[in-house]
Amino acid sequence: MNDTVTDTAASGVTPATGIKNRAYADVEERRAQLLDLSRRIHEHPELSWEEHDAAALIAETMRDAGFDVTTAAYGLDTAFEAVYGSGDFTVAVCAEYDALPGIGHACGHNVIAASGVGAALALAAVADDLGLRVKLLGTPAEEHGGGKCAMLEAGAWEDVDISLMVHGMSETPGMTGDNHRAAAMRSTAVERFEVVFTGKTAHAAGAPEQGINAGNAAILSLNAIAMLRQQLPKETNLNAFISEGGQATNIIPDRTVVQMELRAYDLDIWREMKQHVLKCFEGAAIATGCAWDWAPTEYPYAPLAPDERLAAIWDANLESLGRTLDDTTSGGGSTDMGNVSQVVPSIHPLITFRGTTAPPHNPGFTEAAISETANDAVIDSARALAATVIDVAADPELRADYLGRTAARPAGATQVPFSA
Repeated sequence: MNDTVTDTAASGVTPATGIKNRAYADVEERRAQLLDLSRRIHEHPELSWEEHDAAALIAETMRDAGFDVTTAAYGLDTAFEAVYGSGDFTVAVCAEYDALPGIGHACGHNVIAASGVGAALALAAVADDLGLRVKLLGTPAEEHGGGKCAMLEAGAWEDVDISLMVHGMSETPGMTGDNHRAAAMRSTAVERFEVVFTGKTAHAAGAPEQGINAGNAAILSLNAIAMLRQQLPKETNLNAFISEGGQATNIIPDRTVVQMELRAYDLDIWREMKQHVLKCFEGAAIATGCAWDWAPTEYPYAPLAPDERLAAIWDANLESLGRTLDDTTSGGGSTDMGNVSQVVPSIHPLITFRGTTAPPHNPGFTEAAISETANDAVIDSARALAATVIDVAADPELRADYLGRTAARPAGATQVPFSA
């Protein structure tokens, strides 16, 4: 890490230089506090919608720093909102803190939370100089459930001009730099829903002709989906399993349930694929004589749409900290930050845990998420996030443009749900 700010302007000096230096110093002063926060969240992993201790710990940290904190924010028990400042330019920094079943913080959300806290506290230290209003949003259930989606619908980003967060990543084979560019971060749209087939029970040996086999409908639908895959565009993904398939071998099942997931990078392809998949279920119902219905099991996630100018500013600030950049694309999973990025100028860059080769959602990444290289990522991320906001807020042209985009956004625009 490099404690000296190298500014993003060609001259090397801008009005933001001194403000950045103060923000960087604030992060450094809080180093021990931020790393302890990351450690404590990592040591006590909590699953989606159950992150009571993590949310309370971060909320207490922000309250002690003078933020106006609302717990159980936007109708969610484990969400919070912490606000500081009264300027006309509002930034929302996101903090995730949910873990994965069985393998804990194998996605490094402890690092996301600590770096978001560090950035928000550093920005609060310079908020008066920048006419800034800082909002740290505690967003639960990113892994499964979509806390940001629920908070969007409830208006959490309605008054926000820009939003940002950062996600940890392992080193990727073949990279020429140690970090991907922010604009290269990709994620898929994803929707998860369940389909229920309803038939008629009967004795499987004594009177099978009297039954309507919901099990056959479930199997037939999965076969149809398997055949559909060949006709789908590349970079799409379908997965399904039968979660309820019957009660006993001698009973024709009258009810089966299929869990379905579909992903695509393009919103239009995603929506078209959904219609094809639903026809597979409908066809199976017709063929077997079953009734059928479907319902979402989670909020759908939209693909990321990084704001190019914010991404470029992040990249420059990350480079100023001694990190090098690679031009290849990155990502491939899904995140509810995609929904935010579709309606508010946003970035969701990756920060590399240097020397880590274990991929996320792997026990090796759980260990890496509390290593010294992850600690370095917490500090570098907090600095780069804060510096990115400072560059925008201190630049009259950029500031006016983002404020103008917010003013032009129709009321309630951030509350529009995404669906295939």
